[in-house]
Amino acid sequence: MNEENNGFLKRADAHIALANEQLSDEVTQGAASASFTYGAARFNAWMAASSVESVQDLLKDKEEIIDYFMKEYKLALEEHLTHHIENFNFS
Repeated sequence: MNEENNGFLKRADAHIALANEQLSDEVTQGAASASFTYGAARFNAWMAASSVESVQDLLKDKEEIIDYFMKEYKLALEEHLTHHIENFNFS
């Protein structure tokens, strides 16, 4: 695995580890997932907003930005659900 992919996976694993650390009797998997998803959306919106020159550019690009992140999330979710289907072992 090249260093760029290794860094990508290490960062993803660090986010997952943080979500797992937050699980408790009071914090369910669903609650942790909701916070994780909300945080990702908030970070991605900030990144998109800080990447343009003006609010007009952000308004112009808004649907394209949303489409990009929705497509990427769907691809990742499909990949990982397929992995769990092919390797299901939660007993």
